[in-house]
This record gives sequence, structure tokens and C-alpha cells, in this order.
Amino acid sequence: MNENFEVDLKPDTYKDPERLKSLKMATPARIGIGHAGPRYRTRAMLDFWEAQARASDAVRSEVPEEVVKSLGVFEVRTRCSSKYEMLTRPDWGRLFDQEALDKISRNCRHHVDVQIYFGDGLSSPSIGANIPDLYPALKAELEASGYTVGTPFFVRYCRVNTARTIGPLLDAKLTCVLIGERPGLITDESMSAYMALNARPDMSESDYKVVSNISRVGMPPVEAAAYTAELMKKMLSETEGAGWSK
Repeated sequence: MNENFEVDLKPDTYKDPERLKSLKMATPARIGIGHAGPRYRTRAMLDFWEAQARASDAVRSEVPEEVVKSLGVFEVRTRCSSKYEMLTRPDWGRLFDQEALDKISRNCRHHVDVQIYFGDGLSSPSIGANIPDLYPALKAELEASGYTVGTPFFVRYCRVNTARTIGPLLDAKLTCVLIGERPGLITDESMSAYMALNARPDMSESDYKVVSNISRVGMPPVEAAAYTAELMKKMLSETEGAGWSK
């Protein structure tokens, strides 16, 4: 519910203003914002511009080092040297140099059921907003079901297809990247969980399963953790049926 909702409706403008009010309180979507002549009202227009600015900042900003440290994980980066390079050279955002690969291999557990890592992607604020609640709940649910979970880490200038390298590097059955989504005009903190069984360099985009819109105004992080864990367990059970052991 939008706790900051303030109704400003004229009874002669809407056939059922009370119904519209209840709809507006149930969603952050911009409905019934009204017009002043052919234009949006000043308040609605300023809100729209603010949302655009926040979305732009989310894409271009960096995840602060303090946030990474607070998560208790180590950091590596892709071949990109800046956010600008990640946006203009997405192919570099999928690859690592040898030093980064060695650091991941040296600091992480190998041969696990599930390897989870975090990536800034297209929304830097999503890391601090979601990971502190999302990851611990996800890890706890998987371990409670008897699955081994690898060492988490943070990838700066990250694209989804880093999973094609991480999976085989650590010999993980299932690889999952929790990554910032492209922001919209409702929230700049949304995150997705991209999961792949037997991730490998030649896998296709359709081999991923995705849980998206993880945020306080979408699927809340703790709820998303439960849903994602169940999906992971289902995926892993399919591998067990194919002859893999837990």
C-alpha cells in the first residue's frame, strides 16, 4: 500500500471517486493523477521527473564499498573499468580477466549444489536494498533442505551471463546471480534472480529461469527468497532424477 497517498479527486470528474481512491491506495502505479488542461498537474509532473532522475542515477551510480563490506563478501569486477564501459560494452560485462577468476576460485567453495553471487547490473541501489534480507533467507531455506550453498561474492560491472563462467569455474550444479534490474518509474531498487542448471559458456538465454521484480514495492525480499528457494529445489530435484546426487 502507498502509505504516502493523498487523495485529490473532484467528485464531478470521476463516476466513483471512492472506488478510484481504493485503487490508488492499493498500487504504486500512476492512475487517476488528473490533468490541468492537456497537461499533467504540477505535482504529478514533478513526481514523474523525480522518478526519471532516480532511475538514471541507479543505472550510472556505483555500489558503495561500504555496502559491499557490510554484506561480508569479497569483490571482483568484470573486464569493464567503469559503469560507462559496462553500458556501452555489455560483452565485457560478461567476462573476467585471469586475476579475477583466480580470486573467485581461491576464495570460494567448489563442487556445491548452489552457487549464489551478487551483481550490480543496471541498478546499484538494489544491492543494499535487497541482499541483506534476500540472501540469508534464501541460503537458510536451501541448507535446511540439505543442499550445499557456495561462498557468496559481489561482481562489479556485472551482466547476467557471468553465470556462464562462474558455474563451470566452481563446478556448481546450479548457479544463481542476484542482479539489479533496469529501473522503471516505480522503483529504482528492483532485483532479479537468474538461475541456470549446469551453467556453461555455450548455454542459451532460454536456459535461465528468472524471478524478477524483487523489491519493497514488488515481491518483498523475504517472500522472494522463499519462492526462489522452492524453484531452485525443483530444478535440483530434476537433476537428481537424471542421475545427479544431492
